[in-house]
Amino acid sequence: MNEFKMFCYQCSQASQGKGCVNYGVCGKNPTLSRLQDNLIYGIKGISSYLYHASELGYRDENLEKFLIETLYSTLTNVNFDSERFIKLALDVGKINIETMKLLKRAHIETYGEPEPVEVFTGTKKGKGIIVTGHSLKILEEILKQTKNENINVYTHSELLPAHGYPKIRRYENLIGNLGKAWYDQKKLFSEIPFCIIGTSNCVLVPKDDYKDRIFTTGIVGLPGVKHITGYDFSEIIEKAKTLTDIEERNGDVILTTGFSLSSILTSKDRIKYLIENHKIRRIFVIGGCDSPSVKNEYFRQLVRILPKETLIITLACGKYRFNDLDLGEIEGIPRLIDIGQCNDTIVGINIITSFAELFNVKDINDLPISYFLMWMEQKAVAIFWSLLYLRIKGIRIGPVLPAWINEEILKYLTGEFDLKVVSEPENDLKEIL
Repeated sequence: MNEFKMFCYQCSQASQGKGCVNYGVCGKNPTLSRLQDNLIYGIKGISSYLYHASELGYRDENLEKFLIETLYSTLTNVNFDSERFIKLALDVGKINIETMKLLKRAHIETYGEPEPVEVFTGTKKGKGIIVTGHSLKILEEILKQTKNENINVYTHSELLPAHGYPKIRRYENLIGNLGKAWYDQKKLFSEIPFCIIGTSNCVLVPKDDYKDRIFTTGIVGLPGVKHITGYDFSEIIEKAKTLTDIEERNGDVILTTGFSLSSILTSKDRIKYLIENHKIRRIFVIGGCDSPSVKNEYFRQLVRILPKETLIITLACGKYRFNDLDLGEIEGIPRLIDIGQCNDTIVGINIITSFAELFNVKDINDLPISYFLMWMEQKAVAIFWSLLYLRIKGIRIGPVLPAWINEEILKYLTGEFDLKVVSEPENDLKEIL
């Protein structure tokens, strides 16, 4: 499945002074090495959520203590037990749930609980700033500081769900969302003469044609790009004023986002009725981090062929593969339900557990729900182990497997959690239905 059994160059013992690729000189085996790498991706995911919560003044010493202990175990060769690393990965999943709860509480208490909202994807005549990344804190600061400056503000990629928060949506200079998933930014930022500010991961090294009008802040850094320390964005505002006005244009589509736990539970009895009367056959949870691979067109093809008696709960930038499709409704219930950013997985988990109570099932795997996880980077790893910690079985991942999974790990995950690798949309759908 993988070209290399392992790669490790953590220490001076490394084979030939370069790296161990078959078996660690220290005694570490290839599977253990891959589990360590997996845990590093998962820990990075938790760290990113904790960072955004701390921006809003929310911290948890127990979660931070767990990170320290896990990093020590992962980045130093003090533990050679693969089974313990599987348990540790499940612990990462458990802690990630608590971390997402903390961040969601920070967001709701600061900005209000999200509400379903339609988001404009075109442009308004004038000058503008594009905010990309995940930080609601920085987005609101930009909105505050530009509201009397005749500058329009647009979100990009993972900040699309910000439009659902009442205290962010109240800013009249928040116009809409431009672009799709993170990897379209080089083309998008070249075409639209706005200033750009990167607020978190998923910001790419810029092309020269917009390098002088992109800025970073917080934990983000790019070579040769001006970094703003703190929350004074006057330099970006002044730069935006010098740029060419853009003409008004309509967007290609209106996107709907902002579904919260409350908005779903408001319709829970209606959904229960529709499920019990076979008007909703199944719910598909499709989310995760998108990648530029053409193989990820799998998800658009899958959504297109789903029966009209199905609902789709989606989140993270993977939704851009299909959130422009007009999927309609089932007796007033929208078929496509966008619950937010990757960290909003906790909303999906709360919806699932609420449905388990609603239908009085002891095992959430008895619910008519199927799970698809597209894969790219560290947050998806943390979320993956959160779902496994909850004993959710039958998750389908792919189309490209993460590199840390070898045959031994895949065999374990398949046997223990009924993990499946996606094949063709028609075949997977036939097996599910």
